[in-house]
Amino acid sequence: MAKSSDYNMGEFTFPRGWFMIADASELKDAPLPLRFFGKNFALFRGQSGRLVLLDGHCSHMGAHLAASASASIAVHGEQIEGDSIRCPYHGWRYTADGDLDDIPGFDGPCPKAAKLGSYRVEEVMGAIMMWHDPEGGEPEFDPPRLPEWDQPNWINGAYDHLGCLDIHPQEILDNMADSNHLGPTHGSPCEYFENEFDRHLYYQRQGGFRREYDAYLMTFTWYTGPGLLLSRQAIGDIRSIEFIFHTPVEDGMTKVWHNNLLQVAGDAPSEEDRAHAKHHQAEVLAAFGQDFDIWRNKMPALHIMSLPTERNFRLGRTWYRQFYNPRSQSAAFHAQTEGRHVPVHKLEPYEMSLELERA
Repeated sequence: MAKSSDYNMGEFTFPRGWFMIADASELKDAPLPLRFFGKNFALFRGQSGRLVLLDGHCSHMGAHLAASASASIAVHGEQIEGDSIRCPYHGWRYTADGDLDDIPGFDGPCPKAAKLGSYRVEEVMGAIMMWHDPEGGEPEFDPPRLPEWDQPNWINGAYDHLGCLDIHPQEILDNMADSNHLGPTHGSPCEYFENEFDRHLYYQRQGGFRREYDAYLMTFTWYTGPGLLLSRQAIGDIRSIEFIFHTPVEDGMTKVWHNNLLQVAGDAPSEEDRAHAKHHQAEVLAAFGQDFDIWRNKMPALHIMSLPTERNFRLGRTWYRQFYNPRSQSAAFHAQTEGRHVPVHKLEPYEMSLELERA
């Protein structure tokens, strides 16, 4: 299992950015234990509706705040008080900001040293997203939001929980630059292909005939930071948007979710429309599964034996490294990658493909 240091990512083991940490439908009345970025967390929704994410372990004796479902106060739904949470072991109470503000049976001041780390979380398009920053800074960009998510002529899919891959997320990001795998892996060799880099955004525009669909496929795909991919896709008259969200769990292990939105003709989708959307999501997921099969069984590509036609790999990896280094160094990575880059053996995007981007 290759780690960040093996790829020479930079100063940090885990990257800076917005990341999915839970499907919003998973979060009920009880707190949810999570593990990402090599740490344990407790996620819960306060009684005001506020999302709260804290370090997972109580400062008193190390009990996990969210992983003791059989404890009496958990069974009786007494852990969440307002927007605070009580430890299931001795009942110590932590606020949404991580401060310890009550110890049962103790009237003295609560020790300030007991404070837990608290983290910025937002619910976006059915996903709960966390801002992770090794430097502890505020978000420098917003998570992506699609207007289609709330439009009645688009059907939202349920998130596919794809579990964990024993690969570094670098291997997933490499797909953005990889024009040459689209034919052998997906049966859709591209005629045109382009990458563009703009600060925290990484774009891919590509299109070609896909034999599995017997139709021309065009996609406009982009990363918002290092872990959130969205892809607008057109196959004939079908319009859809694919989600691929992935988050480091341990150094060299990545958790992945998948989703898909499908456009339908009217503002009141029928049961037939919903069945078609579910079927289409399964087809899109099957295509993503072709990548999964490769990733599960490949050796880490610590050094790519790059051809002149594959210089975009180097550009993509350079762009990605900005998130593993202090944000004060971001401009240096931007200077090496900014702009549009077409591989020498591919065409530039057609005007009709740019219409997909403007949708």
